[in-house]
Amino acid sequence: MSLPENEPTPATPRKTGRGSDWNPQNRFAKLHYAPDPGEPQGALRTQFFEDDTRSILSRNQSPDVGFDVSLNPYRGCEHGCSYCFARPTHEYLGWSAGLDFESRIMVKSKAPELLREALASEKWKPQTLTMSGVTDCYQPVERRLEITRACLAVLAEFRNPVAIITKNHLVTRDIDHLSALAAHGAAMVNVSVTTLDPALAKVLEPRASPPSRRLAAIRELTEAGIPVRAMVSPMIPGLNDHELSAIVAAAAEAGAVTAHFMPVRLPGAVAPVFDAWLEEHFPGKKGMILDRIRSLRGGKLNDPNFGSRMRGTGAYADTLRSMFYAALRKHRLDGPVPPLSSAAFSVPGGQMTLF
Repeated sequence: MSLPENEPTPATPRKTGRGSDWNPQNRFAKLHYAPDPGEPQGALRTQFFEDDTRSILSRNQSPDVGFDVSLNPYRGCEHGCSYCFARPTHEYLGWSAGLDFESRIMVKSKAPELLREALASEKWKPQTLTMSGVTDCYQPVERRLEITRACLAVLAEFRNPVAIITKNHLVTRDIDHLSALAAHGAAMVNVSVTTLDPALAKVLEPRASPPSRRLAAIRELTEAGIPVRAMVSPMIPGLNDHELSAIVAAAAEAGAVTAHFMPVRLPGAVAPVFDAWLEEHFPGKKGMILDRIRSLRGGKLNDPNFGSRMRGTGAYADTLRSMFYAALRKHRLDGPVPPLSSAAFSVPGGQMTLF
């Protein structure tokens, strides 16, 4: 597989039209590049790098996350969401959680072959596989590389259950494989709908599908018999929280079977990236938004503690939860969601495995 052509990227370009226009200090690096104020800015092309990992499945050990095993075809994400909790993972690569995260993407071209090998192993216990637990498996380059699609083909062949998480309408391209799995109760798609305002979405999630296309994805997947959960996350106080009930209503009308929400999290280097994003796009609201986030996080911008980090604490967090559950009841999205089934799992050419 040949990766898209790369072009040289300035170390810290500004005014890029992306989610982040700068690269904050990498916590592991002793040196940091500071651009000259007069340095030409210009356009920025995304760079793609081959990730030659030999292990494709990641094991989750957090009690806050609702899955045990995940597959991430890409590291870094071109969607450019300023609030993305995964940004600090790029620091382990020697890059920045800012602009580097969304313009330097690691590509796991061998993911389908590694997945096939893992599922065929006697050590594999059939269970739900999440795509992706970290970065979006349907980010723009997937349209050309089709790594996620190839992985779904493998999962459909083995009839191994999968849960997709995405904010890109591109997921509908793979309705064929997802429908085949859904026929065995082995597929669900989680579509993130953060706002219904296309102007806000354009700056908040600059390279993801606009709200109307995400709702269209929910509708198309539902019509194909694939259950969809709307991810009404993250809720950012003072920015999109007033839309919480309206988003649930729109998702229900589009056919979602349930919904989930979470207050914004700003771990590590995400906080300065988000702070700079607010300064650029909402300077008049910046102080109020950050103060309300602190009210959710025990006076800080982030709460790393298990249990509370995904829920938030305090009066405002309780208000958001009350609004959310009231909307679920109103639109009849509060019923139980059947778990995905691994009963139909089988190794191609081998015997059926029953669990």
